[in-house]
Amino acid sequence: MHIEFTQADESHIDHLVELVNSAYRGDSSKEGWTTEADLLDGQRVDAEGIRELINKEDSIILIAEDDDTGDLLGCVHLERQNTKCYLGMLTVDPSLQSKGIGKMLLDESEALAQFWDCTSIYMTVITVRSELIAWYVKHGFRDTKEKKPFPYGDERFGIPKVQGLEFTVLEKKI
Repeated sequence: MHIEFTQADESHIDHLVELVNSAYRGDSSKEGWTTEADLLDGQRVDAEGIRELINKEDSIILIAEDDDTGDLLGCVHLERQNTKCYLGMLTVDPSLQSKGIGKMLLDESEALAQFWDCTSIYMTVITVRSELIAWYVKHGFRDTKEKKPFPYGDERFGIPKVQGLEFTVLEKKI
């Protein structure tokens, strides 16, 4: 498999919605290790939200495609915010997780952030996702201990199955 990294456009929206939701919600997500299915029901993203990210200034969705088949393998959203780069929605097809694609997406994200003259990359992760936080720490991020509230009541981000969800901010200097 040869992976090509490109910027998503509107032709990718439906595939991105399918990929991201399959990796985070429902039974299909349980095939991989990044599932949030025990914490949240509903969707992770919708077409309108993906379209907004694609069309927003200083924002891109980077996609990883199999150069031979054209299959969408993974994606990540990046947004330049002055000297920081926000990283979100890092997704790898659940059937392909633990094969290094997520690390490649992180490396590509860091290169783009450096191109944008950013000095750090940051993200938010649900605090109870200790395995995921540990993965990011292993790849150079640190837990800043800054907390942000989960958007309860906004079903665009999912329907919580548990109470007390919040985000922690992870950051990596580059």
